[in-house]
Order: sequence, then structure tokens, then C-alpha cells
Amino acid sequence: MGKVAAKIKVMPNSPDVDLDALQDRLEQALPEGAKINGFERDEVAFGLVALLPTVIVPDESGGTESVEEAFSEVEDVESVSVENVGRV
Repeated sequence: MGKVAAKIKVMPNSPDVDLDALQDRLEQALPEGAKINGFERDEVAFGLVALLPTVIVPDESGGTESVEEAFSEVEDVESVSVENVGRV
């Protein structure tokens, strides 16, 4: 079975959120079998910065769904959306 890399956009609920702490919480929330292969940051507007982790998950049914659900339950996360998906 192969692997899939997905770039996921995680929007914090406020510009005041500590992005380093949020990054740590996202890493701790990962479901089994998934791993983060780096973070990017994207300035959205008015001081709001989105985190863009690249997540590697097994290529199986459900894909990134478990990661999206886990990230959406993390404290200070407003929204989660998949930006890009490709095979590794």
C-alpha cells in the first residue's frame, strides 16, 4: 500500500493564537499511522496566519478524513481544509 501527502490548511480562531503551541497540539492530535512532514505558514489577512502542515497518511479508504477530524477538535482551531493531495 502506498502513501499520500496532503497539505492541510488549519485556520486558528484568532490572530492572538500562539502558532508554535498550536503546531505542537496538532502534532499530538495525529491519528495512528499519520505523520507531519513539515509546516508552512500563510498570512491570510489582518494578522491572521494559517498553518499548512503536510501530512503523510497511508493510501486507504477515508484518506485524510481522520486527520481532518482530529485537527478540527484541537483547541484554537477555527477550520480545517485540504489544499492539496498527491501520492508519495
